[in-house]
Amino acid sequence: MTDLVESVESMEQLTVAWRAMVLDRDEAADVRDLPGIAVRWADCRFPFWNCLTLTDVGADAALLGQRLGQAADIMRTKKRPGFLWLFEDLLDDGARRALETAAEQAGLRHAFPGWGMAGDLLPLPEPVHPELTFVRVTTDEHVQVYADLNSRGYGFPLATGRDGLAGSALWKNEAYAYLGMRGDVPVTCAGAVEAAGRLFVALVATDPEWQRRGYGEAVTRKALYEGARATGLTRATLHATAAGAPVYPRIGFTPNSPIHFYGLKA
Repeated sequence: MTDLVESVESMEQLTVAWRAMVLDRDEAADVRDLPGIAVRWADCRFPFWNCLTLTDVGADAALLGQRLGQAADIMRTKKRPGFLWLFEDLLDDGARRALETAAEQAGLRHAFPGWGMAGDLLPLPEPVHPELTFVRVTTDEHVQVYADLNSRGYGFPLATGRDGLAGSALWKNEAYAYLGMRGDVPVTCAGAVEAAGRLFVALVATDPEWQRRGYGEAVTRKALYEGARATGLTRATLHATAAGAPVYPRIGFTPNSPIHFYGLKA
């Protein structure tokens, strides 16, 4: 188990940042803090905006089974699929051993793994990449490009990302969101938003044709550099998928809790 304080921080950063992002997508979104479950659900086609997470600290196997059943019931009431984000280090030893069986009994399937990460790493040097220039997201056209890069990076139809981000005020006006440009071609993107005294990195993606060139790391550094310069914040957090997990420690992030993403069984 990692430092429990950092694992709690990671879960709480999700609830704070996702509240803003989901309400940006739909001011009538289902945003509730229930006993042991935070609901952040826009019910849109972009599945990352349809989110639940368990918030109990030190849950035992019995409580875990109860919460998983409740979470699955909430997910069944929704039109669009999404994910339950489960921070493993918030469970006690017995609950971690029981997790696979408890998820199966609740009607949940494991979708993919992730990791919480954080670090007192700011300010960073101004990033430079010999093949990229950086453009801040400030227009609806920029937002659509940002959405399309996320769709390509995560393997979604273009309409899925656009449904999540089209018309966003947050990504144009509040986030420190950047496109990495190779000439006139947008190839990568990353954003950082202020969340409870930290910069929270989200929606980092690189077009599959341009991956493994350091572009994602460079644009993430740019978002953090500009966010820290504007806010004076020194701590940053994020949630990494398997593809991004090797990148972020190079910037200065340290992993904390493993995250399990669950969807409903078909």
